[in-house]
Formats: sequence, C-alpha cells, structure tokens
Amino acid sequence: MTPPEPTDVMMQLLGGFQVSQAVYVVAKLDVLTMLDEARGLLTVSELAEKSGAQVEPLRRLLRTLASLGLFTLDGDRVSLAPIGATLSRNASASLYGAAIMWMETHYAPFSDLLHTLRTGEPAAAHYLGKPFFDWVNENPDRSQQFSNAMASVTSGLRTGMFDDYPLPGGELIADIGGADGSVLVELIKDLPDRRGIVFDLPPVVPAARSTITAQGLDGRVEAVGGDFFDSVPAADIYVLSYILHDWDDDAAIRVLQSAAKAGGSGARVLIVESIVPDGSEPHLAKMVDLTMLGMLTGMERTQAEYESLLNAAGISIDRVVATPTPYSIIEATVS
Repeated sequence: MTPPEPTDVMMQLLGGFQVSQAVYVVAKLDVLTMLDEARGLLTVSELAEKSGAQVEPLRRLLRTLASLGLFTLDGDRVSLAPIGATLSRNASASLYGAAIMWMETHYAPFSDLLHTLRTGEPAAAHYLGKPFFDWVNENPDRSQQFSNAMASVTSGLRTGMFDDYPLPGGELIADIGGADGSVLVELIKDLPDRRGIVFDLPPVVPAARSTITAQGLDGRVEAVGGDFFDSVPAADIYVLSYILHDWDDDAAIRVLQSAAKAGGSGARVLIVESIVPDGSEPHLAKMVDLTMLGMLTGMERTQAEYESLLNAAGISIDRVVATPTPYSIIEATVS
C-alpha cells in the first residue's frame, strides 16, 4: 500500500476539529443509540424524524462519518459500524458521556491553547476566567456530567487492569478522589474481608453512594466528602486512580502528603496512572498530556517523575506493575 502524502496527513490533522464536532452532533442527536436499538438498518429519513434533524444535512454528515468508519451506508439505509457503536448509550463501555462532556467543556477552551504556550496559564483558565475544576464544580449538573464521563472513559480503558492483581495487605482502603467509586468497588468487591472509603468533593458523593448501593456494598464501603488538599480519612491503603496527573508538582505533593499524614508510616499507596514512555512512539499518555496542557495545571509523567513526587512527600516506590491496559500501578509505602 502506498503511504499517504504528507499533505494529505496534515489536512486530516488540521480538519480534526470539524470531525470531532460532527461526531459530537450525531452523539448529541442520539443517532448511534437509535441505530443500536433498532438492531438493523434505518433510513436517513427515519433517523432524521427520530432525532429532529433535517434530512439532507443529516445525510451529508452521515456520509462523511461513514467514510471514517462510524457507519455503513447502503443507498439511503444506515447501519452502525463497531467504531460508531462505542457512542451508543447502551454500549458496554460507552463513550457517549465522554463525547458530550469533552465537546461541551473542552472544545471551546482549546481555542486558547496558543495563550498557554505563551504564558504557561492553562487555556481553560484563561477562556473560562477561572480554573477548570472551579468552573465544573460550581454547577452540580456539570460536576455530575464530568464525573460520569470520566468514569466511563477510565472503566473502558482499564478493563482487565485488576485481573489477577494481588491487593496489598490492609483492611481499610481509601480511594482518594474516587469519583463514582467504581475503581474501589472493582478492587474489593470479591474481597469480603476488606472495607473501603470513597473520598471526593461533596458534590460527587451522591454518585459514589449510588454505585456502592448498586453493588450491594453498603455495609463495607462508605462515601465521604472532603478536600484532599486539606485532609483525607485514615486508612491502611490509599488508592489514587488517575488523580495526580490533574495537578502540578506542588499540588500533587500536597495530595500525597495528606495521605502520608493520615495513614502514617507503613501505609501503602497505590497510584494508577498512564506512565509516559521514553522515545517518540505513540502512547495514550502523550495524547492525554495534550488535554492536561490545555485544561489543567497537571501533566502526564514518566516513572522517574513519579518517583520524585513520591520522595518529596515521604513515600517510596516499591514496584511498578504493568497491566494489559494503558495504565500502570505504582505501589509505594509511606516512610
């Protein structure tokens, strides 16, 4: 196969903003869920009627997205391809919530990315007039949307991550910044001798309580609201899953120090993150780092950079466990 011309590749990269908007629109119109639930073919006209879209604009949009693998078109009839199926609300690892959240919270702020490169200030903070998480958490619906979207993304990407993973000893596990509690539930649901705490900001607590109840763990797991920069509950093991990458070094060290202070010497710390590899090969962490650059003060880090963070907080790395996912588990102990 002849490799594409560099100009063709660059045109695809430059037009990426249009594609992401097109994907957002068909997700927002619920076209992908409609096709999924139909269990077969629907016509463009049927989809337009069900979604409230105009027939011809929808036809043109679907034609473009079909060329990118989201749909299959046979004349006027449309069927869902595996890529498109990931945006059905009913998909087992649905990315619907992420598609809506990213485009409604990240897309516009990224227009200020040049500002970040010139000043060091996150584009989101400049565009929104305040830090991104402050903006998210001032609105309960927005906070819930963000929490649900991140849970769906990480749950899909971390499938199989804890398979055969031996959780270190310790009765009480605290998931710091645990969002909807899905990570903690996955870790201890089959370990009846373990108890858990999902710790996150007060607006997030209801989502965690719902997960705990749905999994039948009300007696073993509680959801607690608070600010991990101030203090965290006492526990034997602290889990920080996809948390430290949201913050700059000083803030990340403060979070780790909160855990070290509450847990005391000998407490275990499990950090679940996507570690940036050396070299120029593609890796999820490098793409996510672009999101961090534009939206937050945080960053994706190398193993050496995580070791420096932990040492600064009085915590030592024991080992790094590779998983069949893009994530690794850094096991550490409070000195």
